[in-house]
Amino acid sequence: MTLTRITPVEPGSRPELAAIEAGIMAERGRVSLLYQVLLNSPPLAQGWEQLLTAVRNRSSVPADLREMVILRVAVLNRAPYEFEAHVPHALKAGMTQDSIEALRNLQVTQDEKTFSAKERDVLALTDTMTRDIEVADAVFNAAKAHFSDQQMTDLVATIAAYNMVSRFLTAFKIGHGHERIKRGH
Repeated sequence: MTLTRITPVEPGSRPELAAIEAGIMAERGRVSLLYQVLLNSPPLAQGWEQLLTAVRNRSSVPADLREMVILRVAVLNRAPYEFEAHVPHALKAGMTQDSIEALRNLQVTQDEKTFSAKERDVLALTDTMTRDIEVADAVFNAAKAHFSDQQMTDLVATIAAYNMVSRFLTAFKIGHGHERIKRGH
C-alpha cells in the first residue's frame, strides 16, 4: 500500500468531480494516484490535466526525447513514482532498456556510447534547468541547434512541467511504496 501525506480522492466518490474524472480518464485511461491527490483541488486537477496533456500528447518534441527528459527529471528530483510510470512510455517511444537505465547515472551527459550528441545536449539542458535553474547560453544554444523555435519551446516547457510534477509527487510522498531511484556514480 502506498501512503501519501494527503488523502487521495477515491474516483467516483464525489459526484461534483465526475466531469473532471471523465476528462482524466479520456486522456490517461485511469485516475492515477497523482490525480486522486490532485482531485482535492478540482480547479488545479482540471488545469493540471490540460497542461500535462498538451506537454505530453500535443508536443512537437519527438516522443523518445520527451520521455528521456521526463525520466531524467524524475531521477534528478528523486521521484521514483514518476520514473516508473514513464518507463513503459519510454519503451513504447523507442528508448532501449539500457538507455533508460543509463539515465540514472549522474554523469550521463558525457555518455557518448549510449546517447547521441543531440540527446546529450538535451540532457545537459535538462540537468541544468533542474539543478541550476539558470541556463548558460552555451548549454541553451547547444540544444537549440537541434530544434525549431516551437520544438525548443515545447522542450523547455516539458522540462519545466515535469519538474513541477516530480516536486509535487515528492512533497506529498506519492508513490513512496515504489523502489527508490538508484543514483548513479
